Amino acid sequence: MFFVNPDMIMAQGADVSVHLTVDTSPRHAPQAEGAAWLVLQGFAPQRADVKPIEKQPQSYQLLQKGKEFHPHLLVVPVGSSIDFPNMDPFFHNVFSFFEGKRFDLGLYEAGSRRTVRFDREGVSYIFCNIHPEMGAVIISLRTPYFAMLGKDRTALIHDVPDGKYILKVWSEDATPESLRAAERTVEVKAGKAEAYSVHVTARAGSATTHKNKFGEDYPLQPAQTY
Repeated sequence: MFFVNPDMIMAQGADVSVHLTVDTSPRHAPQAEGAAWLVLQGFAPQRADVKPIEKQPQSYQLLQKGKEFHPHLLVVPVGSSIDFPNMDPFFHNVFSFFEGKRFDLGLYEAGSRRTVRFDREGVSYIFCNIHPEMGAVIISLRTPYFAMLGKDRTALIHDVPDGKYILKVWSEDATPESLRAAERTVEVKAGKAEAYSVHVTARAGSATTHKNKFGEDYPLQPAQTY
């Protein structure tokens, strides 16, 4: 007969679901991508004696093909490396100067790749300096408790331990002000399913509307790429 040592049984974390509702308008996509995450309350990044709980950094890929980034949204642990392969038959110039991790990969040809380590927490907007239609978003987080929104606009975060957390959400079609206002403190109890609804306001334009890396408008005519 097999006996289980009670001391070896670990408490089961809770599953937390977050449903995001965005005020709709004719000018925004109803299926814009997004994410939700939980930050342990009381964590102060400026204190050296407080260490954040982190997922192990991993390697990811954001490829360029058909003048698009694939995938459009990535959510990764802080410290992760992201590969940017150019799978198009022409040059690309990937950069991010606006928020989050700032970098400029310069001009690189078909079949080559560049890699960036996302060592800073935040939302990074990714663009190509040659093709204005290209845009992507990378969210790098210190918390391991995050999930992307599904097609039903619900994120399911698994195995969250007991504690008080700050619930945060991000959606490409929501205003930054309403996203900040939507933050709330929640209490999670192990083994108990938790469900939250978050309502935010739609933005008038795209979150990825941008200038080129020099702060100028893109030329009307496509640049020569090869």
